[in-house]
Amino acid sequence: MSLRPYRDIERRNTRQIMVGDVAVGGDAPISVQTMTNTLTSDVQGTLEQIMSAVEVGADIVRVSCPDEDSTAALKQITAASPVPIVADIHFHYKRAIEAAEAGAACLRINPGNIGSADRVRDVINAARDHNCSMRIGVNAGSLEKDLLEKYGEPCPEALVESALNHARILQDHDFHEFKISVKASDVFLAVAAYHGLSEAIDCPLHIGITEAGGSRAGTVKSSIGLGNLLWAGIGDTIRVSLSDEPAEEVRVGFEMLKSLGLRHRGVTVISCPSCARQQFDVIDTVRIIEEKLEHIDEPITVSIIGCVVNGPGEARETDIGLTGGGKDTHQIYLSGMADHRLKDGDIVNHVVELVEARAEAIKAAKAEDAAR
Repeated sequence: MSLRPYRDIERRNTRQIMVGDVAVGGDAPISVQTMTNTLTSDVQGTLEQIMSAVEVGADIVRVSCPDEDSTAALKQITAASPVPIVADIHFHYKRAIEAAEAGAACLRINPGNIGSADRVRDVINAARDHNCSMRIGVNAGSLEKDLLEKYGEPCPEALVESALNHARILQDHDFHEFKISVKASDVFLAVAAYHGLSEAIDCPLHIGITEAGGSRAGTVKSSIGLGNLLWAGIGDTIRVSLSDEPAEEVRVGFEMLKSLGLRHRGVTVISCPSCARQQFDVIDTVRIIEEKLEHIDEPITVSIIGCVVNGPGEARETDIGLTGGGKDTHQIYLSGMADHRLKDGDIVNHVVELVEARAEAIKAAKAEDAAR
């Protein structure tokens, strides 16, 4: 009997929309996104952050558009960005229209906060005219007053009701190119709300734990919350919200998806925590190897194990393996098989060279297949 089925995650069936050229929902890969923290009016600084995020795999990037200077700059940003840009809009309907005209691929908006029915219609028409999708972004920290009075506090039911109310406005205008998020900084609240929403509507879901905190605490909170949802098949695009650089949010997002077998991009390092049995400095070796291999896009697994207790077993399951041995001599495994040995001084560069060579071989094979 195969043990593989226990790893299978059955994603919830959602309809698919487009955010620029990135498909979200349906059978599309779960996309990873982040948000810039520069002034959007600073075109150069914003583009530099976008490029840094793209280098580590960002599929979509969001920028805030609180004023006219921001939407004026947005046209240059969308023209130069290699990935779709989402414009973050709050309250000002004119900013939404300007953002759509400037080339935004998606508007992050709450239709109920835009104002009159005429203003909502104008924003929807602008989105439709410029092939712009929308994200309804509900947040526990900014729920409508009537829902807070009804439920007494932010709760899953309130978040879901708010989201469905906003969705209904778009649906009433025959606009269906939207996704929804129901975020909260409380993991239990966010997870429960997303579970409820996924049962209530078939639109794609943007999932995240908002205001999760700094790099370490935010990564832990987001991993618990988003891991729970992703394992349940919920989520079509993710953002890991950290008080850190946007590129770090993308790195963490991909690590989550890779851990669950939902995306396969870049190098996955399996390494031991190190102990007195280690035959080389595992911690520094892993840190340096991960840094040197950040540029690799191809999915490659590498095991770095300090001794022979678990090393050979882990190496059997990885593309490239390093197991520590005695007398400063260590074993290299290729495709699960013992291949050759090396001395201490060669470890880092040797493993990096092996990974880079494998990545080039994978690229060449793909190019050959495409040419057939």
